[in-house]
Amino acid sequence: MAQGENLVIRVELAGVAPEDIKLAFDHGMLTVSGSRATELADDDPANFYVRERFYGEFRRSFTLPEGTAPNQISAEFDDGLVEIVVHGGVGRSDSTRIELGDRSRASTTRTLS
Repeated sequence: MAQGENLVIRVELAGVAPEDIKLAFDHGMLTVSGSRATELADDDPANFYVRERFYGEFRRSFTLPEGTAPNQISAEFDDGLVEIVVHGGVGRSDSTRIELGDRSRASTTRTLS
């Protein structure tokens, strides 16, 4: 998401303590990692029908725009939401659209041996 000239990355980490989250920036790659501890003790006999929250270690990496410096990145944690801002991370794109040819409707002839 962009806010003006800033690139904003939001990561929802409900149930994860801020001290269990690690942010690292290396060679243009921002990595968010950490772990979410289970809420149950090892000897708890609970059986779940559905359990939608993932427990254990996690890692997610994002490629940031070329030329991003570590001092352009700030991050805050607020009630399970990590918001990372890359200041000045939105620039003019020099990408070029490449046309995709569609051959799926063309007639085909195949010889079977």
